[in-house]
Amino acid sequence: MAYVDQPAMSPRKVVAIGLVALLHVLIGYAFITGLAFNVVKKVAQDLKTFDVQDEPPPPEEPPPPPPPEQKVEPPPVVAPPPIVAPPTVSAPPIQTVREAPPPVITPTAPVAPPAPPAPPAPPAVSKAAGAKGNPGSWVTNDDYPPSALRAEEQGRTSVSFTINTQGRIENCVVTASSGSSALDDATCRLVTRRGRYSAAQDATGNPIASKASLSFRWVIPQD
Repeated sequence: MAYVDQPAMSPRKVVAIGLVALLHVLIGYAFITGLAFNVVKKVAQDLKTFDVQDEPPPPEEPPPPPPPEQKVEPPPVVAPPPIVAPPTVSAPPIQTVREAPPPVITPTAPVAPPAPPAPPAPPAVSKAAGAKGNPGSWVTNDDYPPSALRAEEQGRTSVSFTINTQGRIENCVVTASSGSSALDDATCRLVTRRGRYSAAQDATGNPIASKASLSFRWVIPQD
């Protein structure tokens, strides 16, 4: 085991410790014997007679001097710039230009188309077509259209037509009207349905188409 060496206490330090211990003993004895009361009373009297004087306040600092007045110099007077008049611009002279009139274009006449070639000449007829029966029986008053009777229409209708190689009638056309469309239509319809012909013949005896025309008179039958 190791031990720490402690230095020896000096005689002065021993005396100081002894005095402190003695002082504590005396104070304890004084409290016990009543000396403490007298000591407290004495201290209180001393406190009453002790006048604590307040320290005087520090002197007030003088106010700082006002700042020197700064002279405000008026702004310098600036002369306005001189007014410069805008330059006068002269308008250019107006030149009148006359436009030349447009050229007159004369329209040229359209070129006529070439004429169609002439139809071939009909074959020479050696024998004309002949009607079979009486053509007057093909249209009679018994065929009077009812609308024409009610309107009391009458008159003559002329027609032309083609006789084909079989001797039948086709392409009936009204060439002269009776003034009544009902009578004209009835005439062509009846002739085409009832008419029969012996076909015409050419020089070699072959049948050829031919044309013919007829005229019929429509008269309102009397009762």
